Amino acid sequence: MDVKEAIEKTGFPIIPDEKSGVWQWFDVRELKLRYILSVEGIKKFYEGLKEGKLLATKCKCGRIFFPPQKDCPSCMKSEMEWIELKKEGVLETLTVIHVRPTSFSHYDPYAVGIARLDDGVRILAWFRGEPKLKQGQRVKVEIVKRKEGYLSYELVPI
Repeated sequence: MDVKEAIEKTGFPIIPDEKSGVWQWFDVRELKLRYILSVEGIKKFYEGLKEGKLLATKCKCGRIFFPPQKDCPSCMKSEMEWIELKKEGVLETLTVIHVRPTSFSHYDPYAVGIARLDDGVRILAWFRGEPKLKQGQRVKVEIVKRKEGYLSYELVPI
């Protein structure tokens, strides 16, 4: 049953889940969301991007965090040091996003990938280049300016 049928039949946008049959509310409104997050504790990350550096935080307990975190969820400490990551690694997985969220609808379908950098840190990022690469191919991280005008990073084949 589709949503229009459900509304006509029951008066509500309630449809059964295809797999379980459990009833679920299907919201027919579009959600637009804006938010403001404090990045004061990790502002050095953004300063690093401006300088072409990819920075992460490393806790005294040895865990490395990328994207950087101010606090360690393992040992519950806030004693982080900043480290610069190597910008080359190996592609672990890649997928092409065809059904884009509204906030990315102005982009053509795009690829995102996960790479393990040479220093062991895994990074999730947009992928620039032909998305027909295979697992294990070498990639590098490049700092780029997005269409929206701000700096970010992307994976690029080597």
